[in-house]
Amino acid sequence: MEKLDPHFTFENFVVGPANRLASAAARRAAERPGVSYNPLFIYSSSGLGKTHILGAIARHVEKVYPDKTVDYLTPEEFLREFVGASGIQGEDQVRARFKDVDILLLDDVQFLTPQSEVQELLLLTLNTLTGEGKQVVLACDRPPVEIDGLGAHLRTRFEGGLLVDIGSPEYETRVAIVTKRAEIRGTALEPSVADAIGRFPSESVTELQDSLDRVLDVQENDDKVLSPEEATFILEQRSEEGEDEVGSELGQFLDELSDTVAEKVQAQEAPWRKLLREGAEKAEAGGFNAGGLRKRMEGNNPPDDLDDFLSGFERAVARLKEIAAGLDAVGNPWPEAAHGVLRDPERIEEAEALLASAEERAKPFPEIPPGPTLEGLGGDLPKLVVRAADQLVSTDRTEYNPLYVWSSDGAAASVLLQAAGRSKSEAKEGSKVALISVDHFAEEFIRSLSMGVAGAWRERWWVADLLLIEGAQRLEGTERAQEELFHLFEALGRRRARVMIAGDRPPNQISALDDRLRARLEGGLVVEVEVEKSQLPAELRESVGLPAEADAPQPKPDRDDAADPDEATLSDPGERSEKAKGPDPEPLEEGEEQVEPAKAAPAAEKKKDVSAEDLEWIMSFQPRVPTRPEGDAVDQGEILDALAASERGADDVAEWVPSPEQVVMDWPRINERIVENGD
Repeated sequence: MEKLDPHFTFENFVVGPANRLASAAARRAAERPGVSYNPLFIYSSSGLGKTHILGAIARHVEKVYPDKTVDYLTPEEFLREFVGASGIQGEDQVRARFKDVDILLLDDVQFLTPQSEVQELLLLTLNTLTGEGKQVVLACDRPPVEIDGLGAHLRTRFEGGLLVDIGSPEYETRVAIVTKRAEIRGTALEPSVADAIGRFPSESVTELQDSLDRVLDVQENDDKVLSPEEATFILEQRSEEGEDEVGSELGQFLDELSDTVAEKVQAQEAPWRKLLREGAEKAEAGGFNAGGLRKRMEGNNPPDDLDDFLSGFERAVARLKEIAAGLDAVGNPWPEAAHGVLRDPERIEEAEALLASAEERAKPFPEIPPGPTLEGLGGDLPKLVVRAADQLVSTDRTEYNPLYVWSSDGAAASVLLQAAGRSKSEAKEGSKVALISVDHFAEEFIRSLSMGVAGAWRERWWVADLLLIEGAQRLEGTERAQEELFHLFEALGRRRARVMIAGDRPPNQISALDDRLRARLEGGLVVEVEVEKSQLPAELRESVGLPAEADAPQPKPDRDDAADPDEATLSDPGERSEKAKGPDPEPLEEGEEQVEPAKAAPAAEKKKDVSAEDLEWIMSFQPRVPTRPEGDAVDQGEILDALAASERGADDVAEWVPSPEQVVMDWPRINERIVENGD
């Protein structure tokens, strides 16, 4: 190891708190090469003893293992031997060069990393030697993570062994270094002078040794022992004179070395490799992964599709930038997933899919058409159902969720549904109100499946504060839409979001409905809106997309037994009487008996109108329903009991509320009368 100072030994290396770990690791690597730490990566600022440690390893191995070969290389020596080698040829060259080397000591590796082709050679060298169980020790002026332009694979190899750093020596260590250095030079030094030199500001061991050498030179020239004051004066003068000179010399050296490396690499680089390298460096400077380009450089011959490949790579990088801007525009909901994808041109398809999903998730909910709020409905709809909808959308907690409203033709239920959505939007700014029909929901789901964004489509609906579903009857015959709605209701229920559904029939009359979904629809409150579309004012019909003139309200007859409209064209009362009788009965066959026609069922008792006072009392009865966790089903009977009890008076209900399992309910429609046995 004639290239290294013979004084670079472990015995001459002064150990202190700042370098103890590096010294111990180096000794371990020298005593058990290829076994303990491989590679051993030592880093520190310039002049703190890295090269000394490399020399100490070499001397120790030569002494302990005389049959082992140690090789120490500087960056220039490494480049001189391997520049221009690559691919299989480079691998063969590396194997041949280090065939007989047992320990490789490589100094100042930071100067080898600016050129990608040199990095490949260095990686090849590390893999070859460590793969054969040979020891590698690297010295650098910074940790791998701080080396500019260092490829991911090479950094992984650097960090695959042991990383140790050397810090600046503290005062006691500096004094010990000065004393040891004076002993090596064979010169006696007064303890007070060593103390003065140790106290003088030095950023490195090299500067400390230079200070000692300056003092000893003056002392030898003057042939006298200097005092501490004289030593300090000499060092101060040297500091003022040489500061600029030292800085400029160091900078010039680094620039010259960097230029030499670049010139040697580029002078022997094939034109096609240069194109790939320049493309890779440009991409990496922008923060993109250029592994595809680097891989193409490993071959011995240029790729057949070089121009197309480079053009495609550049287009991919440009598209990744556009995708990143698109994600920022919609508020990227998955920044962690996007981080790696947006930096790798080979994952452009993943990036496109990520953008499509983010755009799908960020789509606004369909707007509710203009129209009245619940308060603006006035007397156009029954006050009870309006109050039920208001409680769902305006209270912090509700006794029922979801609210299912239906009317015979669906129009009045849709009017109530949309009015509830407008009330929610106006009452709380920023509320996410989602209105959609069953048909549109099914179409949107199919579209999201075909585009591969079904997951993002679901997440979009999961954030709604109030979900409004129109046309519940259209669930008949669907399967996936029912399943999706069920899971959506479950997700919204966990967030305590509200759900309101409208249709033209109650849930129990929707055929082929999944039992789980039916249970959810009936789990809150089911209310009929007993208003046909012909009875709605023109502006309400328009709000749900019905023609204002269509089905205009007809004047009601004054009498309950009004004649058939068709009879109005008959002028003779006798004729009307004959028509009312109906056709003559057909003659009986022999043996047949005359069957009396069934008498018409008596007209249902006219439903009693509920006064405003009764309505107020009914709604005030709601809190008396036993409280339940949010989302639990509310027994329809409890609410209907409250309505029926309004005719008995508040005091009666306040004293006793019968259980719905033990009562007989009197329904207003006689043909739907239900009797439950309380036994």
